[in-house]
Amino acid sequence: MLAIGLMSGTSLDGVDAALIETDGEQSVRSIAFRGEAYSDAARAQLAAATALALTFERPRANPEVMAAAELITRTHVLAVQKLLRDAGLRAGEVDVIGFHGQTVAHRPDRRWTWQIGDGQALADATGIPTVADLRSADVAAGGQGAPLLPVYHAALTAGLDRPLAVLNLGGVANITWIGSDGTLLAFDTGPANGLIDSWVEAETGARFDAGGALAAAGRVDESVLTAMLDHPFFAQPAPKSLDRNDFTIQPARGLSAADGAATLTAFTAASVAEAFLLLPERPKRLLVAGGGRHNPVMLRMISDRIGLDPEPVDALGWNGDAIEAEGFAYMAVRNLKGLPISFPGTTGVPGPMTGGVLHQPQSRAEP
Repeated sequence: MLAIGLMSGTSLDGVDAALIETDGEQSVRSIAFRGEAYSDAARAQLAAATALALTFERPRANPEVMAAAELITRTHVLAVQKLLRDAGLRAGEVDVIGFHGQTVAHRPDRRWTWQIGDGQALADATGIPTVADLRSADVAAGGQGAPLLPVYHAALTAGLDRPLAVLNLGGVANITWIGSDGTLLAFDTGPANGLIDSWVEAETGARFDAGGALAAAGRVDESVLTAMLDHPFFAQPAPKSLDRNDFTIQPARGLSAADGAATLTAFTAASVAEAFLLLPERPKRLLVAGGGRHNPVMLRMISDRIGLDPEPVDALGWNGDAIEAEGFAYMAVRNLKGLPISFPGTTGVPGPMTGGVLHQPQSRAEP
């Protein structure tokens, strides 16, 4: 099947759109990928909607959040149209879209998670069946609703020597451990780029620490780092997940711009080291996807703490920027086939379960 995956992550940098061919099991072929950056105004609107959503006891209708949801849907429709143009395909040739939406609040402790974006409107605008709301069923069943990518990581690494681990360094970091017998264990490890991006933007106006240059010029404040590692999240057993906003840059206030960047980067690395203590067996390799793989300072700090060199997945011929979007395309196909996307070892759900809501377009696109 041909499937498009759409991902808008907690870094609020833009939409990733990927086209793959897959059977939803072992066969995966990457075809096309593109990123669609958000404008500064769009980022500000989404950040404001997220801050508001986090104040609610449960998801509910709200004008600001609804406006942000419309923005998300419009942007994703545009991303699909551009991806199809890049690939030289018509909408009718694509079997399904996996639409993650934008997470504005993630509260599995309250049995809900909230991703905005209208799956039906996306299906109607593109003419392609769309699977959306991929996390809610897992959370309602008692799971963490995250991470969901492990099933895709397992497919991608089927021919590699195990045990191994795949680390995704997005706004939040998560790790997938794949045992010699294919056993999956996965969980969020802590913030990755999210806090660093927020710090750099607040201190310098830049969107992120390009190449880790600001962190490289700074010094890690060990007292701040120790205090941040005292967060109760790190004492929780796996599987576990978090919201990007469960951690803030406040502990680093008062540090210089460079020292703050260095300390927050060290916090990401130390969080990964804490995660390694929860793995059943030490992995032979650590493969790294997500934007953080472009930060050599972060990778060096991780290596120093775990004694294993992180390997950007691009060296395997994968597109490290496309993995998450591809994963949601893969999960959409699994939804159509009734195959599970989350498991006890990945989200803590009681048993393997499928997820997502299928939206059929009111008028199917012409093939």
